[in-house]
Amino acid sequence: MALVLTDEVSLPLRVIRDLKSEGLNEEEAVVITQCGSLGGKLSFGDAFFGTVFVLLSKIDNLTDQWVSEISRVLKPGAQVLLQTLLVPDNQAKPSSQIERKLLISGFVDVQSTDGSQSVLVKGKKASWSTGSSFPLKKTAKVLPKIQLSDESDLIDEDSLLSEEDLKKPELPLVGDCEVGSTRKACKNCTCGRAEAEQKVEKLQLTAEQISNPQSACGNCGLGDAFRCGGCPYKGLPPFKLGEKVSFGGDFLAADI
Repeated sequence: MALVLTDEVSLPLRVIRDLKSEGLNEEEAVVITQCGSLGGKLSFGDAFFGTVFVLLSKIDNLTDQWVSEISRVLKPGAQVLLQTLLVPDNQAKPSSQIERKLLISGFVDVQSTDGSQSVLVKGKKASWSTGSSFPLKKTAKVLPKIQLSDESDLIDEDSLLSEEDLKKPELPLVGDCEVGSTRKACKNCTCGRAEAEQKVEKLQLTAEQISNPQSACGNCGLGDAFRCGGCPYKGLPPFKLGEKVSFGGDFLAADI
């Protein structure tokens, strides 16, 4: 069953011809004239009609209320046809306004046909309802299969190593000065440990005081200008507390 709505007093003959061209029979259709007086309300139940044909003399008569009501009485997947006359002085295309209203209301497959005197817009009510959900099919990722045969050109990884790569690395020899827990300089020391021990003996400081200097007042590492008269680090260059004190190369050299 079809529903025909028009804001005119009677149904024009051209509309009857358009209905027949769309495969609709006037005798099987419910015709409502002067639909503007209904206030955008229809007395039919939900999903009652298979097709709704709307003829409007003015595009302003197609309110959002009417579009929502047409969608309510249409069956899911049913078609709606809206036809309105073209106004010569109006530069805006009424087809774009009608399409926008239908799309916002949830209609799909909206398309328009512009004629010389009128414009016809078609659309379909979606086959699903608002808020419905359906699962998405996930495509399984299939990894490509690699077939290996005896004729495949495979390289042995061990063949890529040379004789030099297979030799065990030789660790550097440790000098005599590094042997033992005390690490004292040997008799023929050439690594500089003997010179460092001489500097420590001259200052009368222990190895712990040189390797891990500490300060009760907090000023010992700032230099002689901040050290007290009995500071054990008097005469040493500035250093950071907790770090090994480093001596300059000319530390034992005479000033004159």
